[in-house]
Amino acid sequence: MIALTKYSNMDRFNMDLRSDTVTKPTPGMLEAMMNASVGDDVFDEDPTVKALETKVAHLFNKDAGIFCPSGTMTNQIGVKVNTSPQDQVICDKRSQVYHYEGGGLAFNSLVSVRLLDGDRGRISASDVGANINPDNIHFPVSKLVLLENTINRAGGSYYTLPQVNEIAAVATSHHLKMHLDGARLFNALAVTNESTTEWGQLFNTISICLSKGLGAPVGSVLVGDIETIQSAKRVRKVLGGAMRQAGYLAAAGIYALDHHIESLAKDNQRAQQLGQILTSLSFVRNVYPIDTNIVIFELHDTIVPEDFLEQLESKGIGALSFGGQLIRLVTHREITDEMIDLFEQVTKGLYR
Repeated sequence: MIALTKYSNMDRFNMDLRSDTVTKPTPGMLEAMMNASVGDDVFDEDPTVKALETKVAHLFNKDAGIFCPSGTMTNQIGVKVNTSPQDQVICDKRSQVYHYEGGGLAFNSLVSVRLLDGDRGRISASDVGANINPDNIHFPVSKLVLLENTINRAGGSYYTLPQVNEIAAVATSHHLKMHLDGARLFNALAVTNESTTEWGQLFNTISICLSKGLGAPVGSVLVGDIETIQSAKRVRKVLGGAMRQAGYLAAAGIYALDHHIESLAKDNQRAQQLGQILTSLSFVRNVYPIDTNIVIFELHDTIVPEDFLEQLESKGIGALSFGGQLIRLVTHREITDEMIDLFEQVTKGLYR
């Protein structure tokens, strides 16, 4: 049994469920980083960056990729290269790009947003078709459909290929482009067993985050056709995202793709276990459906969320407030079965 003690200030939690971004590199990943061949990527001379970009592009049957410091940057570049000022982006109202990227859609791309209310974040082909603006100077030009997979604010819900195929057909018929915020796409594919190449065929650009469930310390890759990625390089430069000997970071991404994808199914499974524990607790009003590695639950009104989080933290467990009475937990490769037992032990001892 894990001792119910906190770590030092440097290791604030011994069970950190705040996000899957908190993981640290494994020994094998660190070795790959230290042994990476590097060059100046701004001069297009870093072989490890090139290898990572090619690897992700090939996964999705795309021509090229561009390595960036963050998923926010790859998403913002994806929107920028697919739109012009005064265009409109169609997305669900829970979209990560809309909520958590600092108003970047307006700041970076000068676009407006048509927010839809999908099924747990999943908009349908009919939703898209009904919200494409007519060709009229009074309205912005509908130009881009933006999907997220998995959907953070909806508790890790996901699209399937048939659903996206229908959306892509509507987009194509109306000359709209498609961008995928695939920050946790591989968590969804661990459930559906769908092909990355099939997903690649449906989108003009795809953003893949390496620093969430895949466990790399930093970085995301945007993939698309050659012309689009050439434009993306110009935008990355303007945003300050062009790095020099970035191969040390890219090596971590390559290692993650080679060694960490299979463990995502276990992350999803442990999220289910957390959900079962939470459902049995008297102070939990509701647990959202759990599809992948994100767990969102609602505390009863008598419970102060800040107090609940402080009690967890006093036992070395990190969780995240998600607004109002909602709390979010995210499983990842550093969460073990023993930690799940710890979570059950701690939470069953609260508010008795």
